[in-house]
Amino acid sequence: MNYTISINGAAHEVDVDGDTALLWVLRDVLGMTGTKFGCGMGLCGACTVHINGVAQLACITPVESLKNANVTTIEAIGNSRIGRAAQAAWLKLDVVQCGYCQPGQLMSATALLAANARPTDADIDAAMAGNICRCGTYDRIRTGIKAAAEAIGPIRKGA
Repeated sequence: MNYTISINGAAHEVDVDGDTALLWVLRDVLGMTGTKFGCGMGLCGACTVHINGVAQLACITPVESLKNANVTTIEAIGNSRIGRAAQAAWLKLDVVQCGYCQPGQLMSATALLAANARPTDADIDAAMAGNICRCGTYDRIRTGIKAAAEAIGPIRKGA
């Protein structure tokens, strides 16, 4: 069946079964490999994308559920002020070790910062709980989120 999906501000028409996971549409159909496959069961967060600005797991999101949703992937996260601030903080603080989970980590972090410009440690823990880092860079991720929040200053939702 044909579906038109808005991804990173552009409409993409795909011919897939409705229950096909968004992850596979992104990676295999559209060639957008920044979103990573981790577990395929919604447990690790490597496949996190934004759907209408909310962090969601692409591996368990069927294409047919997207309807008129706007999807943002790691490929476009730097197009926003929040995304640029998070990317800069990640680089400055050497957050990344192996890097495999980091697209999902950045997607969850930027969704958090869009909703809460000054997250507490508890807010960060709650927002990042679904993202596993097998290298254990959690302290650097937390520091990166705080540095990005400081860099963006006061923001309006959706910035």
